[in-house]
Amino acid sequence: MGTALAVTASLAAALPATPVMAEPVAYEDYCAPSGCHDILPPGQNGNATLVEILGHQVFGTRPEHSSSQLDMYDDLVHHYDGLTEEGLDDFFQDASYGVDDAEVDREYQPREDVTIVRDAAHGIPHITGTTRDGTMFGAGYAAGEDRLFLMDVLRRVGRGELTSFAGGAEGNRGLEQDLWSTAPYTEEDKQTQIERVASEGGERGEQALTDVDAYLEGVNAYIDEADSGRYFPGEYVLTGHKDAITNSGEIEPFTTTDVVGIAAMVGGIFGGGGGGEIQAAIVLANFQDRYGAEEGMELWHAWRMENDPEATVSVDGEFPYAQTPDDPIGRAVPDPGSVEPYDIVHDEYGSAAPDAASQASTTETRDAPEADAPTVEELPEDQRAELEKMAEEGDLSAAEGIFDDGVLPEGFLDPRGMSNALLVSGEHTESGNPVAVMGPQTGYFSPQLLMLQELQGPGISARGASFAGVSFYVQMGRGVDYAWSATSAGQDITDTFAVDLCETDGSEPTTGSRSYVDSAGDCVDFEALSVSNDWTPTIADGTEEGGYTLTSLRSEYGLVNSFATVDGEPVAFTELRSTYMREVDSIIGFQKFNDPDLITSAETFTEAAYDIAYAFNWHYVDDQDIAFINSGDNPVRTEGTDPNMPIDAYSDAGWSGWDPVTNGADHHPQSDHPQQINPDYIVNWNNKPAQGYTSGWSTGSVHRNDLLDGRVSGLIEDGHRFTTASLTGTMMEAGVADLRAEQVVPLLLEVIDTAEVDDPELAEEVESLRTWVDSGALRREPQRDAGSYEHADAIRVLDAWWPILVRSQFEPGLGEGLYEELTRAVQTDESPSGSIGGGEPGSVNQGQPHRGSAFQYGWWSYVHKDLRTVLDQEVDGTLGDRVYCGEGDLGDCRTVLLDSLAEAAATPAEEVYPGDEHCSAGDQLCADTVIHQSVGGIDMWPIAWQNRPTYQLVYEFSGGR
Repeated sequence: MGTALAVTASLAAALPATPVMAEPVAYEDYCAPSGCHDILPPGQNGNATLVEILGHQVFGTRPEHSSSQLDMYDDLVHHYDGLTEEGLDDFFQDASYGVDDAEVDREYQPREDVTIVRDAAHGIPHITGTTRDGTMFGAGYAAGEDRLFLMDVLRRVGRGELTSFAGGAEGNRGLEQDLWSTAPYTEEDKQTQIERVASEGGERGEQALTDVDAYLEGVNAYIDEADSGRYFPGEYVLTGHKDAITNSGEIEPFTTTDVVGIAAMVGGIFGGGGGGEIQAAIVLANFQDRYGAEEGMELWHAWRMENDPEATVSVDGEFPYAQTPDDPIGRAVPDPGSVEPYDIVHDEYGSAAPDAASQASTTETRDAPEADAPTVEELPEDQRAELEKMAEEGDLSAAEGIFDDGVLPEGFLDPRGMSNALLVSGEHTESGNPVAVMGPQTGYFSPQLLMLQELQGPGISARGASFAGVSFYVQMGRGVDYAWSATSAGQDITDTFAVDLCETDGSEPTTGSRSYVDSAGDCVDFEALSVSNDWTPTIADGTEEGGYTLTSLRSEYGLVNSFATVDGEPVAFTELRSTYMREVDSIIGFQKFNDPDLITSAETFTEAAYDIAYAFNWHYVDDQDIAFINSGDNPVRTEGTDPNMPIDAYSDAGWSGWDPVTNGADHHPQSDHPQQINPDYIVNWNNKPAQGYTSGWSTGSVHRNDLLDGRVSGLIEDGHRFTTASLTGTMMEAGVADLRAEQVVPLLLEVIDTAEVDDPELAEEVESLRTWVDSGALRREPQRDAGSYEHADAIRVLDAWWPILVRSQFEPGLGEGLYEELTRAVQTDESPSGSIGGGEPGSVNQGQPHRGSAFQYGWWSYVHKDLRTVLDQEVDGTLGDRVYCGEGDLGDCRTVLLDSLAEAAATPAEEVYPGDEHCSAGDQLCADTVIHQSVGGIDMWPIAWQNRPTYQLVYEFSGGR
């Protein structure tokens, strides 16, 4: 066997042949029988050598443990009916501590004070250190083994330098532009944040930085070994950073500032919230233009639904936050038509130039190998020899264009709300111990953004998932006798400020001015934060040579979003997030979650969660308690501040105690955050956490969380005693339900049923919808590989009907202009096949990103409340004094529904599901499928649509310390 193939997949050859075992740190495991499970598709192994990538492209191989959890994950959607506790092992892996001797695959010591044991089934690293530094070193080393190239991609995104690293594909450009618009930092900025944690965080802050240093030592040790041993990820060759023949080139070591960049990206995506005040102001102006100042304001508040009384919540009590004040001060509303978005892209050339032709992918999409794909080592000898020859001769044509569309999907940084949690107290379980099924939805990638690990060492005992590149602590998972997870909360921690523009020479300012009046009253230039990127074609990305400079403008009041006039005077609108310049502060909270000596109860967990600065909802379970706590640096706004509108930077409105140098401010105390310990149950699907806690647009009578809440509360009312299996089944049924069909279609049918449908074909469509709803409103095949949904035609009709219905119901009353602006504030639909937000409002030709998560954002509540008003039903929190469907006339509303339904029914499947590179036009099942975005050279096969966490935990503890 030649040199190239010898270093492909077997890392064992580079490890000590007879490792010396480290002294284990022993903690008792309190999992109940069948009580501790988790799953994280597609698999643990996210690194592939050059030969493994070539093998995948040529012969359909796949590295060991790269996909071992994908079929388990997918199978649940087809087999959750009648699920038993014993059957959980078919769909989840055992999440108990340690690895049984018979299940050990590899055991090795990257250095003498840490031992890593990987299990044979999935290759999960179980890391045990005799010193804390050793544990952290092991975590870094294992991260390098499992996610090195992904980590490099993420740090380049954090630097705003993705195109110069991975290629100039349009997807890469969009991603780095999004990041540089929202979280641009100089290296000095990042270092300042690190030093602040050390100086202000006390012993824990110092320990955290020591942990990070040891972690990075482990990452960089792996880089050195993999480079010299030539078993580093093959993507480094395909993107031009390493030479396949000479091994020249460098894999850059990781630094602490890289950790800050990755943390900023992850926190901004999953733990941000707020913003959007400019669009809110534009919508208000449109309401007032159409209805007058007073009624327009009333209608704006009704449609805003910041605290709708019918909204589903997760905990009892009222927790007032970010509410519109009765007597607002300091509002800065832009003049109509004056807003000019600031474009951070400058000095484009080559393929980045505005007049450059768009480049299509040069590769043909092929079906990814299925679950039974062999490894390179399992290929016949002649095929292995062929791969060896390709690598030795630098023949990489088989991998050409794998990144032509970018390494991460367009819109990757868009705000997400996709995680869920179901927790039931012991009062309603079969065992008398609480049970929990929960997890984050972080999208679907190959390899996954998260990675699994177990960490055992002095002051740390945890197993679970962590984001690649910041995996020195488990971020969601379990401790000795407790488990925890998060959902994105999205509360408002970002405000928009209007700052006066000026000219430093004293001349008259315009919206083209690039200086502003600071808090001291001086005219100063915006700070230009710039990064220049250049790219040339590579094997992985054939985008032609090009480049540009990205420049964000920073003021004391945040980053420039746009320019406009307010009362005729030129201003810049800036956005300021409470966690900007403070991205590292949350490290102490995560450190506490992993500390078995600190987390001993629900109370100690909720106290630790307060140290998480990002906007998350945290869920906790042990053998006695369940708990919920919302985290986030919620700024205390001065009296009269309206967080829904842009703020005059020089008024008395704003943040109490704000320091423009550090972006420090007074934050609401823990007691102001929604929280509860030991209710009957807790469910959350990124919904409003509590009454009074201001939420986003359209958060009203219908929300995705109703799919969970109705099922769990109904079972409790029926006297059901939950097990881990029955709660998992409840989650999964909700995860294949169509929210529109379950919650809104019954009302549509109620309106239609007020008279007989004369048209026989239309009557048949109505009955088809009714049959689907009566059967459960599920988007599910009757059995795996059936090839089509049960009730497929009813599903097609609703997918076509919803966007047509919304426009038909509301646009006549709102007017085209106001309707369009409202769709920019909140999209009308989010079906499994895509989002209206990506196309013309009301279009049935929706995008198809195959992302899984659905039904978070849409006009469900608007439709629901309006129809109930038409039916003269009680509505708590109407859409103002106006009724839209048929202008309130039941007969006319019914005509609107039937006419729009007829239009939808006549829409061919080829238009409802227009097809893409993965699916032919009209293929409904394929349009819904979840497809993992490849962030490397290994693809995954599609799986059935399911609206559930990417990483999922199933936990029950039978005892505790």
